[in-house]
Amino acid sequence: MSIFGSMKTAVSGMSAQANRLSTVSDNIANANTTGYKAVSTSFSSLVLPSSSGNYNSGGVQTSVRQAISQQGDISYTTSAYDLAISGDGFFIVESADGTPVLTRAGDFSVDSDGNLVNGAGFTLMGYSYDSGVPAVVVNGFDGLVPVNVSQSGLSAIASSSAYFSGNLNSEATVVTNTTTLPSANTASVTDDTQKMSLVAYDSLGGTVQYDYYFTKTGVTTDASGAVTGSTWEVAVYRNADAATGSTTSFPYSSDAVSVATLSFDADGQLTSATDTDIVDPVTAKTVTMDYSDFTQLASDFSATGSADGQAASAVSSVSIGADGVVSVSYANGATKALYQIPLATVASPDNLTLLSGNVYSANGLSGVTVTGFPQTNGLGSIQSGALESSNVDLAGELTEMIEAQRSYTANSKVFQTGSDIMDVLVNLKR
Repeated sequence: MSIFGSMKTAVSGMSAQANRLSTVSDNIANANTTGYKAVSTSFSSLVLPSSSGNYNSGGVQTSVRQAISQQGDISYTTSAYDLAISGDGFFIVESADGTPVLTRAGDFSVDSDGNLVNGAGFTLMGYSYDSGVPAVVVNGFDGLVPVNVSQSGLSAIASSSAYFSGNLNSEATVVTNTTTLPSANTASVTDDTQKMSLVAYDSLGGTVQYDYYFTKTGVTTDASGAVTGSTWEVAVYRNADAATGSTTSFPYSSDAVSVATLSFDADGQLTSATDTDIVDPVTAKTVTMDYSDFTQLASDFSATGSADGQAASAVSSVSIGADGVVSVSYANGATKALYQIPLATVASPDNLTLLSGNVYSANGLSGVTVTGFPQTNGLGSIQSGALESSNVDLAGELTEMIEAQRSYTANSKVFQTGSDIMDVLVNLKR
């Protein structure tokens, strides 16, 4: 047995306990850090070759383990920009130098540019709705942009599509006199025509009302006289061009902006709809109409419809859904999706590389990053107005601190004893 060896073993023991105390101090210091994941120290022995009559003491080495996959408690706040993840996944955030990293710290607030930035200065990333409903890039961070919730001033969106659905009475009278059809735009329109109106929006957010006239124009039969199909005309006019001071809106001061033909089969199901675009000469906009949900059954006329777009209105609030969709609500009650926040995960979260700012990066041990939308493919959901607390157990950390202190003291006693023995050996020469 080597006295120097026992002293070196004691030194390794003290060093190991110092590392243990370091992780304890880190955990206690970050007990109130949003989304912080506790670290712990694991010990493993170092063994040196020994003989039956001579034992060589080895030592101990430590490694740090992270409890990243362990969920912290969720507490609720008063800010809609505070976000917590319930379940698996990480927010994708960007550092000041543009590097994408992962975090569970969702204490976001709006910076001077309108971007959502957390307490450590990392910017939240998401997919924009500017080009339609976003699609996730599962194996990378391409397409991600900073989530910006600055929506000052007024916003207006021109209508580009609309729909009508309902029922056209199959027992309606067929109008054969083309001069009385709404598309003829004469003063004498048949009483068998049904009228509905729909409001759309121009590029300035102004309302444009369109009048729709539905008239049955034909019936087809087979050799036995059985009805095999029917056709209806749908004529659309600008309400602003309607005649005034009379009992009818006809004649309008301009031609119809759309004349469509709806064809139905013997069962009253729509088989085709032709020329369904509204081409408005005043707004210079084209509105694509959808009549695909119309039926023709032996029941009263009924219809409902809507147009996309938005009148000029100010933003009243911003909300973030469990699926990560960031939406704005306008003063007129309209809503609009701006971004969708994705979540990222890896095969082994506990092996991620921890970086300053409570963020992580993937490495060979953790596996590659896989991105997806919340509530899909095993990913968790996002809770707005909530934060994930650290998963540090203070009582456990204080116990660890006491144990580390006692073990360090015991190792120091071994070192001191070895030193005393060395003194005895030196004094033997005197």
